[in-house]
Amino acid sequence: MGVLIRNRLDELPALGAPLHLALGMFDGVHVGHQAVIARAVVAAARSGGLAGVVTFDPHPIRVLAPDQAASAVLTTLNHKARIVGALGVGLFVPLHFDAALARLEAEEFFAQLLAIPLRTLAVGEDWRFGRGRRGDVDFLRARSAGAGIELATVPPVMVDGERVSSTRIRQAIRDGSLDAAARMLGRPYAVSGVVVEGRKLGRQLGFPTANVAIGDELTPPDGVWAVRVATAGGEARPGVANLGVRPTLDGATRVLEAHVFDFSDDLYGREIEVEFVRFLRPEQRFGSLELLRDQILADAESARQWLA
Repeated sequence: MGVLIRNRLDELPALGAPLHLALGMFDGVHVGHQAVIARAVVAAARSGGLAGVVTFDPHPIRVLAPDQAASAVLTTLNHKARIVGALGVGLFVPLHFDAALARLEAEEFFAQLLAIPLRTLAVGEDWRFGRGRRGDVDFLRARSAGAGIELATVPPVMVDGERVSSTRIRQAIRDGSLDAAARMLGRPYAVSGVVVEGRKLGRQLGFPTANVAIGDELTPPDGVWAVRVATAGGEARPGVANLGVRPTLDGATRVLEAHVFDFSDDLYGREIEVEFVRFLRPEQRFGSLELLRDQILADAESARQWLA
């Protein structure tokens, strides 16, 4: 059974189950986020009911201070839902964040939580919410006790001697330090998107590629990468990918094209996940398509060796 998705808190009573909810942005669903989510999952397993994640879309800073917002996210909404589902979460609630929600006082938001069959609320110990960020853990603790809600507060998780944060992970990915990013994420970094039609030149060269529309997810430095590619619910398969503008073809648009080894299924219109495993080389311009094909052959062999 997949993850149930509901977009409003007032839809939750109809589920007819006690709820154990993790509340936060969870961009990237890194190891710190996973520690918060685990408290809700464990509570549901212990006392019965449904474990869920309540998050916000778009990120509040994009509404409140768009000039300060990161230009890219670590996980799109669909990608985030799949990741939390793999953690044992059965319910995903992305609340639309707009000016009206931003004006909601902490008391008003908590009143909405009280209107659902909430048994456990899990948050990071520095979580703040409500107008002016006036709601905090002390606020939640005082009100949860009288409402029969178990409040689980989780301290920051440290990796390499520093607190894990989405900001740290973004910087590591921009720098190409994907090993560091993976330690903070608890998994290799991957992006997700729908396969769209491209120029089909790869097919002509003997290397059909999936042209992935990755939206606003953050990507690592341009170049050729050894990758693993998975469809929704499918097995991850080894492959090689080019990220960039394809200078040999005088490209102007940045694209991600992935070739999956020993695979011939039609992927058009399907959402896939591309996991970046190893950087192989920067993008470069070749004098002919034949030289480009020879280099792709070499890249594919290098990728096979890294992924073996």
